[in-house]
Amino acid sequence: MRIKLTSVFVDDQESALKFYTDILGFEKKQDFPVGQFKWLTVVSPEEPDGPELLLEPSDNPAAKSFKESIFEQGIAAAAFAVNDIQREYERLKQLGVDFKMEPTDMGSAKIALFDDTCGNLIQIYQAS
Repeated sequence: MRIKLTSVFVDDQESALKFYTDILGFEKKQDFPVGQFKWLTVVSPEEPDGPELLLEPSDNPAAKSFKESIFEQGIAAAAFAVNDIQREYERLKQLGVDFKMEPTDMGSAKIALFDDTCGNLIQIYQAS
């Protein structure tokens, strides 16, 4: 068993795609219509055949409620590994990313938390 696909609920798929590609640096992998929405995924350029992140519409009331609740509680919807958290933090800050927590040493990892502009908190981490 392996992880091949995971998702985050987003308010607007096109805005999410722009943020996840232009700001975070992911690459669009799949983009095709599914009813009124799209099957829209991104991947890391470091692992183009690796796990995909589905930018899933939060149009469903249950999804919207879940997303809003975890955001309000400060819980990350997803976590992405980075090699140098301080460098990534500084790069993203320069691009205008709104960090809710600066890089913080948590013992086994350093983590930082930011708003993805799509209704989610995202964590980046560097393992110690």
